[in-house]
Amino acid sequence: MARHPHPKHGFGQLRPSQNPPHPQQSPLFEGSAFQPLPAPTGASPFRLDLDAIVPDAVAAARKAGGMAFHMVGDTGGVKDPNPQLLVAAGLEHDAGVAGKFGAPAFFYHLGDVVYFDGQAQEYVPQFYDPYAHYPLPIMGIPGNHDGDVFDDGTRTNPLPSLATFVRNFCAATPGTHSPDAGEASRTAMIQPNVYWTLNTPFATIIGLYTNVPEGGVVEDDQVAWFVGELKAAPKDRALIVALHHPIYSLDTYHSGSKPMGTLLANSFASAGRSADMVFTAHVHNYQRFTIADADGNGVTPYFVAGQGGYHNLHKVAKVNGQPLITPYAVPGQAGVTLNSYYDDRFGFLRLEVSPEEIAVSTYTVPRPQEPWDQVPTLFDTVRFDWKRRRIVTGA
Repeated sequence: MARHPHPKHGFGQLRPSQNPPHPQQSPLFEGSAFQPLPAPTGASPFRLDLDAIVPDAVAAARKAGGMAFHMVGDTGGVKDPNPQLLVAAGLEHDAGVAGKFGAPAFFYHLGDVVYFDGQAQEYVPQFYDPYAHYPLPIMGIPGNHDGDVFDDGTRTNPLPSLATFVRNFCAATPGTHSPDAGEASRTAMIQPNVYWTLNTPFATIIGLYTNVPEGGVVEDDQVAWFVGELKAAPKDRALIVALHHPIYSLDTYHSGSKPMGTLLANSFASAGRSADMVFTAHVHNYQRFTIADADGNGVTPYFVAGQGGYHNLHKVAKVNGQPLITPYAVPGQAGVTLNSYYDDRFGFLRLEVSPEEIAVSTYTVPRPQEPWDQVPTLFDTVRFDWKRRRIVTGA
């Protein structure tokens, strides 16, 4: 039977009932229209095996009985590079930390790699240079800024949406050196499409592309593909869904997206299979929610992880002028609980996945005015029994 992890009504903009915030619309999003998707560079159904990227790490993960990887979004340091550099330094440090299942194997990006319009000339300062010493492959999904069409007013034919993202993340052959990489040694990733599935020994990660308009737009062909991938996902592995626009958010700037919530709920129902965890970005802070399953037998963790380095952090709403105290049952949203958040620092996530659990450790990095040699600080940790759909521990 299909699970319906969303409440039946109102899973869009989550706001406290007292002193509700009034989200501002950034001028960056005014007039941002849906953009046609580029042609895939790989064959349908757009799957990539992790073995093809890091075979040694996959072999080590199988031997260890689990795997680790990094995740965060909204990293581009367009106006102030320091937050992004601090997060990159934290990721570099953690890449050498051997946890329960060894060191992380890769970094999965949740979108908005390059601000403000995915320009080719910004890939060196906002992507290749910051991660020059990060030793792991970087893959992921595009965000709205990666899909915006750049036109400086002098070009009669701007590049089509996502053209530069495709050149750097969706190369047709391994070992391709992107013309946007400058002197960087990192080669382009070989994702088969801008929406795609990563197959690993312990988790299936389905990445959606939610396009440019605020709140996200996903057309029917991608929805049909998504339902098919949900059905095809092996049931003996955890199922993770990633998309840029968040379904749930208590920030005062963007808030959550009702269309994306409807998309997931309907797709999960059609497939008879729902995600074990959902990861989003777009909002520039960290938030962790649990959403009660409709049958009352479990929960689904939903994350906002947009604290990856873009300088402008988004504040979480207050009630009567006071910060929210977690766990916070969201008013008017049955079964929706904000479990943890931070909105005053930057950081990243480390996931550890096994046949029984998904553990998510959330780190902060120093503020730019603090000593840069500090190691990342563990802020939040949660272990989720994905077979029983229960939080084992969470602090």
